[in-house]
Amino acid sequence: MKHFNLCFLGFGNVGRALAALLVRKREELREQHGIEWRVMGVATRRAGWLVAPEGFETSELASGEISSLSLPPASSVSEWLTAARCDVLFETTSLEPLAGEPAISHVRAGLRAGAHVVTANKGTIVHAYGELSELAREVGRRFLFEATVADCPVFSLFREALPCARLLGFGGVLNSTTNVILEEIEAGGTFDEGVRRAQDLGITETDPTHDVDGWDSAVKTCAVVNVLMDARLKLADVRREGIGGLSAEAVRAARAEGQPYRLVARARREADGGSVKASVGPERVGPSSPFALAEGASLVVHFELDVLPGLTLIAHRPDLQSTAYGLLADFINIARVEKSRKL
Repeated sequence: MKHFNLCFLGFGNVGRALAALLVRKREELREQHGIEWRVMGVATRRAGWLVAPEGFETSELASGEISSLSLPPASSVSEWLTAARCDVLFETTSLEPLAGEPAISHVRAGLRAGAHVVTANKGTIVHAYGELSELAREVGRRFLFEATVADCPVFSLFREALPCARLLGFGGVLNSTTNVILEEIEAGGTFDEGVRRAQDLGITETDPTHDVDGWDSAVKTCAVVNVLMDARLKLADVRREGIGGLSAEAVRAARAEGQPYRLVARARREADGGSVKASVGPERVGPSSPFALAEGASLVVHFELDVLPGLTLIAHRPDLQSTAYGLLADFINIARVEKSRKL
């Protein structure tokens, strides 16, 4: 049985969903994967760097109400990780698309403290994937990020199931919030009503303009390109247009004609074989397009490979538990690597 001390940096919707999932899956993790865990540290902007030397109570974790504290709080992320004796850091702070901070610094600190790091923050991949991956290799730890894109197994699919397959290009509807807003307008509602509906579903970024203006989709596009196409695409390289410029009349007319608007992300390697061209913008989607399956909160990504003409992944109405499962799956994969090192 392998015992892990866990730390949560960020304990908002995603962090609380992961904690609840860990509690619910505790017996399966123990019996099927030989994993025992306890949460030693929880850090939030409001509460600070909290450490419980014997672990936080599972009832607190499941409810999301963290109150017990047996040590004086730390004053920095490094001090907190040391005090919590962290083995695995879950980094789930809010996206900052332009620089990826402070998430990048958090991941860097976790790796330097000797912890594996699992993140749901896309900014770390866009702005520091090469650096953080190299650091993880140097210190013999894992840096994993399955929960960052599309709420379905994108990165692990290529890592495990598609060896030696080369990604030539992809397209996708990668943002749930814009789907919901557009569908609200199609049904006769307003843009603001669509935003509120998405917020009620818990699927918006902390700042909904990151969804509406295409930042979230652009960041996800860069993440996929940088990891799976071995490029170094920056946000400035992505031609980006949000849905704010669409009139209600145009949105409803497109739906009536059977070609509704969706915010579509695309990337393709250029003919020179090196550079990658990428864009995000609203497109009318016909019924034969794989993107027509992106209804409600559902997400779609379609890959073009040198060995497969097309491979489409669909996440049907993903929710917070879907994101939490991506984090959990990365944790289990870390435990497998730890176990193999001992064999």
